[in-house]
Amino acid sequence: MKKTGPFNKPDLKLNWTKNDIEQRFGFHGGRYTTANSLFTFIMALMLAGSFYAALIFWLRGIPQAKAFCDIFLERGVPTYFIVVFFCWSLSILFVKRSKLIEQRKALAIKPVPVDPDFVLNRETANEVLQRLRSIVDDTGNYVLLNRVDRALSNLQNIGRIGDVSEILRSQAEYDENQLSSSFTLLNGFLWSTPVFGFVGTVLGLSQAVRGFGGTLQGAADLSVLKGSLQTVTGGLGVAFETTLVALVCALATQLLISAMQMRESRFLDECNDYCHAHIISKLKLTA
Repeated sequence: MKKTGPFNKPDLKLNWTKNDIEQRFGFHGGRYTTANSLFTFIMALMLAGSFYAALIFWLRGIPQAKAFCDIFLERGVPTYFIVVFFCWSLSILFVKRSKLIEQRKALAIKPVPVDPDFVLNRETANEVLQRLRSIVDDTGNYVLLNRVDRALSNLQNIGRIGDVSEILRSQAEYDENQLSSSFTLLNGFLWSTPVFGFVGTVLGLSQAVRGFGGTLQGAADLSVLKGSLQTVTGGLGVAFETTLVALVCALATQLLISAMQMRESRFLDECNDYCHAHIISKLKLTA
């Protein structure tokens, strides 16, 4: 095969507009790994609806699963909010994971030639930029490629080698803050889920106290006493089981968030290594 220069090897073209999961369904995609709130809310409603449909039309008919179904179906409104918030968290994390997979594809792009004799300076920066922009629909949609594009554009326009490292460093800090802010809604769910559990606890205890008052009034009649005690125990069940569901969902959400944060942090580290290996190491002053 005849060589045509340092850029003769073709790379896979990246198309964020086509591959982003949100835009494939007609929604405006969030920047980098940020999830679209409306899209994930619709996903959450579908997921929660499927869960309750399974409880009502399938599990509820199984005697061994009745107690489990009652926790979600007979414990009041707070439980429904807990389930929806948990499903919303799962939807956001699923979308973020899909976006991160697409972001990681940029690590395979090599706009700068691997030729050890290639020198990256003001004169060659334009050639590298043209190569980069020809293999991706918009570099601004990718964490890594946006960082490289900004650094090389500065090198092309100003020509100061020393500024490239500073731009890469400042852009790395901005990217870290951007990815960190994408967890804001998740952190809100992490805080609000136990709150709904405590609301269910208060409602259950209130029901138990009212039932206990009825128990005292009907203490002379054994049948009335038995019915009143059922009301008391039912209220305590609402109190403790709603809290249990909330704490379990909050714990699961926290573990999944931590796992996603580790993946994104590892990706940012790989982006930093990429910039050092393929950009900074190629910089040389023009003689």
